[in-house]
Amino acid sequence: MKAITQYLIGRGFDCVQDNYYSFIELWKTWYEGKVPSVHNYTQYNGKKKLRRTRKSLGLAKTVSEDWANLLLNEKLTIGIAEDAAKEKIFAVLEANQFEARANQLVELAFALGTGAMVEYLDGDEVKIDYIRAGMIYPIAWDNGRVSECAFGSVRVRGKKKQVYLNIHRLENGQYVIENHLFDLNSNTLFEVSLPEGVLPEIQTNSSQPHFQILTPNIANNIDPDTPMGISIYANALDQLESADLVYDSYCNEFRLGKKRITVPVSMARIMMEEDGVMTPIFDDNDTEFYAVPQEDVNEKKIQEHNMEIRAEAHEAGVQTMLNLVSWKTGSGGRRYVFRDGQVKTATEVISSNSDLYRNLKKHEKPIGNALTELIRSIAELLGIGEVTVTISFDDSIITDTDAEKMLFLQEIREGVRQKWEYRAKFYGEDEATAKAMVEAEPELSLM
Repeated sequence: MKAITQYLIGRGFDCVQDNYYSFIELWKTWYEGKVPSVHNYTQYNGKKKLRRTRKSLGLAKTVSEDWANLLLNEKLTIGIAEDAAKEKIFAVLEANQFEARANQLVELAFALGTGAMVEYLDGDEVKIDYIRAGMIYPIAWDNGRVSECAFGSVRVRGKKKQVYLNIHRLENGQYVIENHLFDLNSNTLFEVSLPEGVLPEIQTNSSQPHFQILTPNIANNIDPDTPMGISIYANALDQLESADLVYDSYCNEFRLGKKRITVPVSMARIMMEEDGVMTPIFDDNDTEFYAVPQEDVNEKKIQEHNMEIRAEAHEAGVQTMLNLVSWKTGSGGRRYVFRDGQVKTATEVISSNSDLYRNLKKHEKPIGNALTELIRSIAELLGIGEVTVTISFDDSIITDTDAEKMLFLQEIREGVRQKWEYRAKFYGEDEATAKAMVEAEPELSLM
């Protein structure tokens, strides 16, 4: 929000340029599934232009959700060496719905480019706020690492809009946390009193930050100098648009594949307007009928047109677009499959030499660091002190295909498995086909 950045700049802080937040808004509209400039259009029906809405596959949401599920799922383990600390910290995580909310935060971070976790004391309880990109305002950073940050949010009180601003800044190497409340009027902030019990300033007496920034681990090619991240699909907007265009055409193929009838205007139902003008009446949303000038119709006849539905060609087109989106968002060439009219995640295992595997391991590093810092921050707020933390991600979805093939071949040589089992697993053949191939060419059947 421009008012917040102006306030922070007035305080002498460095800020990310305001226009960068317009990119966040653009990524947000794709995440929501409908982009007005893309999904709203007009169509001429022979009489006038009608407003239409293009259908959407919602791939931006699908891709972000998929990455979140790969990175933060139920098999993520947080190890804390100190048993006494472990129980207390896990109680804080559970009270703050960490398992569900952290997964949602990663999804939003991958969609909007940036997310944050902020920890604070509410009485004796440790609270965690999960913050999306549009509420994050870095004010100091070095080599891409945010060391000081403000977090702003808009709330409505009665008829007034208010902005709550939480600033984490360093003073003599230790963090000071400021709380501010403003009335918002015409994009101008007017500071007002804080609610009872909220301190305007908190001296943490610690160099441990009580916030963590999450971003996809990809370079920011929109503004390389900003510490904010970019959406996982920031460089795939053309592909997202093309996928929706093909999908909309696919859906229209069935809608427009119905019988079509051209009707001379002179044969259409007529209505007398108040001013005496005779006007033909058509249901503008009825796709079966199309009005044409009388001279364009042979012998003034109603003509019937039967359309051929090109379902297979459209399904192939949708799959091609899905492959492009998958590739552009770091999941390799065929992460998503268009089947039974739905986009589904491919069920095959992930090879350790695949693009998806390499990018998954790359994204795990900064998220692992953020989770480690989160646990240390909670420990400090609980008065526990330093703790030893290990983060283990779910690698059960990863398989080394080459090694698995070698193991299969070894077991075949040892008589533990049959040759047809190899073909069934690695070539996707059913049992009958695999056995037939082995019988037809036993020497070459595994090639």
